[in-house]
Amino acid sequence: MITVRRSAQRSHVRHRAQEGWVTYYAPSEPDWLPGGFGPLELLKEDRIPPGVRVPLQPPYDAEVVTYVLEGVLAHENSKGSSGVIHAGEFQRASTAQGIRRREWNGSRKDWAHVFQIWMRPWSAGPDSSSEQKRFCAAERRGVLCAVASQDGRNGSLRIHQDALIHSAMLFPGQHVVHELAPGRKVWLQIVSGEAALGEFVLAKGDGAGIWGERAVSLTARAESELLLIDLGG
Repeated sequence: MITVRRSAQRSHVRHRAQEGWVTYYAPSEPDWLPGGFGPLELLKEDRIPPGVRVPLQPPYDAEVVTYVLEGVLAHENSKGSSGVIHAGEFQRASTAQGIRRREWNGSRKDWAHVFQIWMRPWSAGPDSSSEQKRFCAAERRGVLCAVASQDGRNGSLRIHQDALIHSAMLFPGQHVVHELAPGRKVWLQIVSGEAALGEFVLAKGDGAGIWGERAVSLTARAESELLLIDLGG
C-alpha cells in the first residue's frame, strides 16, 4: 500500500518571515493513516531567514533528527548545551520533559533550510544528549546511506528507537531499492528533484507512506535528494 501526500497538501505555517511545512504530524492523522507510522511523530521542513529564531517546540520526550540542507542552524537548551549544525550535517538530539531547546538561523546573511524528524523515544525520559555528523555527497550519491539507526550501523547516528533513516542523492535514471521487512513501514520524503515510485511520480516536497509491500523501488527522473525512514511497529 502506498499513500501519497503532495507538497500542496502539507500544512503551511508562517511565523513572521519564517516558513514551515508539516508533512506528517501523528495526532492530526487518525483518518488519513489510522495505524500511524510507528514511532514517527512529526516530519517538517523549515526555511528560516538570517538571524531569526524558530518558535519554541513543546517540551516533551522525543528523539529529534535534524538535517540542514542549506545554511546554518544554531541551537541551545536550558541545561547550557549549545552548538551549530552546518549544511550537509545531521544531528540526533534526545530531549526530555523540563528541558527546553531553542533554535535559530546562525547566519546574519543567508537563509537556513532545515528538515526535522521527531520520534517518540523507546522509553520515557531519554537523556538530553546529542550527536552530530556530516555525511558528504559522495557517501550518499546513488545509494541509500544510513544516517541514523538504533545500532549505529556504518557510522550512523545512534537513536533510541526502532527506526532506520536513510539519505540518498540520485542522478537522473539512478535506481535504489529498499527491502521492507514484514510489519514495518516506510516514510519517503522528496527533498528535491523528482522520482518515480511505482505508478506515482513524486516531486520536491511530496511524501509517501508505504506498508505491506515487499520493497520500495525508486527511480530518479531528475537530479534528486530524498529521505527514507524505515519504522517498526
